[in-house]
Amino acid sequence: MEVDRNGLEVLGRDECLRLLAFATLGRIGFTSGALPTVLPINFHLDGDRILVRTGRGSKLDAALRNAVVAFEVDDFDPIYHSGWSVAVTGIATEITDPTELDQARQQPVARWAPGDEDAVIAITTELVSGRRIIADSLATRR
Repeated sequence: MEVDRNGLEVLGRDECLRLLAFATLGRIGFTSGALPTVLPINFHLDGDRILVRTGRGSKLDAALRNAVVAFEVDDFDPIYHSGWSVAVTGIATEITDPTELDQARQQPVARWAPGDEDAVIAITTELVSGRRIIADSLATRR
């Protein structure tokens, strides 16, 4: 097991993707009007790409087309002092091929906000990194 200088377990790509597969809420970072923006979003990991549904013409829809984005998901248990974080850097593109779009729309992307979410954005997982809190290492530092 690889541990970074902060005592966190360094996660490999496969473990990062496994953790993403069980999550549904993440944060996406992108540039909007030359300013950094971070928004919470629902998503679904489909193979090695992240699928996001959004309303056509929305701020998110416009900002994500062919843009390099940052994506982050984490989970933390305050009782047991355990948790993990996965960060992805990739390119966001709108899925426009009718067959691919129909398949993407069949994926279980949770919806919290009301309204139409006709556009589907796919984010590549070019760069993936992750860390996990090792509970035993926390006890030895106290």
